[in-house]
Amino acid sequence: MRNSAILLFAFVVLSSCSGSLKRIYVMSKGPSKYDEAAKTITAKDGNGHEEKVINISSSEVALKLNGPTGEAAINLKENGLYVLNIKNDTIIGSLQNYVSTKNQKDIMSQDELKVKIDSLQQLVAAKNVSAANHNFFILPNQAVKITDNLEAIVVGPFHQMTTAEKVDGKAPEVYRFYSIREIRETIIKLEGFIRRVYNCSTSKIIREQDRIHVHLLVCIY
Repeated sequence: MRNSAILLFAFVVLSSCSGSLKRIYVMSKGPSKYDEAAKTITAKDGNGHEEKVINISSSEVALKLNGPTGEAAINLKENGLYVLNIKNDTIIGSLQNYVSTKNQKDIMSQDELKVKIDSLQQLVAAKNVSAANHNFFILPNQAVKITDNLEAIVVGPFHQMTTAEKVDGKAPEVYRFYSIREIRETIIKLEGFIRRVYNCSTSKIIREQDRIHVHLLVCIY
């Protein structure tokens, strides 16, 4: 009887934990460190991009942050997948459809390019950004819930991922994030092409990563 009670208690505890899981993608410039006992995440400034994934089984999580922009406190109440920005730069992202290269549009007119540049400019100004639109504008020392799907794919800034394989015949749930600096640099590059009509598949005018930035807009707006 006593053993049965212990097993039942263990089952209840495990069920409670598995039902309250939060997966946090910590994005930083320098390496980040998570102190589980103190519920503190620290990171120093650095070069490039670093990521750490933290799984926390709790109905509500209170975290202290200590990063390049100072200290902060955040509370995560809902279960799901989060992106936490502990950089000194804003992170912008959206749900992406990583189609094969042959399905992407190769020819783009000046008018189409102007529309996409305008959309990027709205994005860096945090206009038309909402969870309902599946796009996100994450300031330093902020965490945002991205999806209920803990197995969704998160692609961080400066990553060169261009395609993703289907799983069981379905497109994977992929969220692509850029630093706001990346997008601003892309706007400047694309404005330099505004008077040209180009073929992405044959021309060297636009590099692959710039074409991906343009494709980002199709998914956001």
